[in-house]
Amino acid sequence: MSAFPGRIAIVGGSGQLARALAAGARLQGLDAVTLCRPHIDLERPQTLAPALDAARPVLVINAAAFTAVDQAESEEARARVVNAAAPAEMARWCAASGAWLLHVSTDYVFDGSASSPYPPDHPARPLNAYGRTKAAGEALIRAGLARHLIVRTAWLYDETGRNFLTTMLGLAAGRDEITVVADQKSAPTYAADLATGLLAMAARVLAAPAEAPSGTFHLTGAGQTSWYGFAEAIFAAWAARGHKAPRLTPTTTARWPTPARRPLYSVLDCTATAGTFAIALPHWRDGLERCFAARDRA
Repeated sequence: MSAFPGRIAIVGGSGQLARALAAGARLQGLDAVTLCRPHIDLERPQTLAPALDAARPVLVINAAAFTAVDQAESEEARARVVNAAAPAEMARWCAASGAWLLHVSTDYVFDGSASSPYPPDHPARPLNAYGRTKAAGEALIRAGLARHLIVRTAWLYDETGRNFLTTMLGLAAGRDEITVVADQKSAPTYAADLATGLLAMAARVLAAPAEAPSGTFHLTGAGQTSWYGFAEAIFAAWAARGHKAPRLTPTTTARWPTPARRPLYSVLDCTATAGTFAIALPHWRDGLERCFAARDRA
């Protein structure tokens, strides 16, 4: 029997998290529908309401975003439509329909000046256009919908999408040495793990909607590392599978400039999620090994 008293709609069908959510929903036998092109276009938020009217979900999970962090610096208006105006439209539909909205956000709403994990109520001070547009989307949801969960995550990856892991493996095919930034720290999060956690949060909310908590929570892989540490773990797993691993050279953010500024420290404090929902994701190293195992099976 489904854990949900109705249908869920997953927005963002082609993204790595939306694919993981759809796969998790199938495994759990949930009544789930994925909303993506050509039925919706997040750059035209007015396409959302007709699609949601047709699906009639009791819960909408927004797993879609404009995630090209550097590109957003030159296309902030476009990113704002996808990351703020479209979630606001989902919130309006949910408010009118009595549905819940579970919206996925990012560690990049923070400026990286902290030295201990960010709690959910820490003020958002984004350094870049991507973070600004995601923070704007959060604010619009809070202003327009009481029945919401905003869940921030970090450094999301899977075995096939466009992400750090697949970028590293792609570079390894043609390089003997790769330079990786070593002074940015957060928690890598396997998309399948995050999807499992999000579906469990949603099930808990919809089991008792009248008493369910609403607000902002954090959910990432446990532990923390740098991009360099993540790359080391990736290539250790790669070498264990018989492949030649490149040499890694650490560098600093200052020596590796990008159009968008990144926070040096964006580890998220997930204790409120564990306390409220009894949900915590596995350590990021465990997630990485299971990601490689899934890749091996593909």
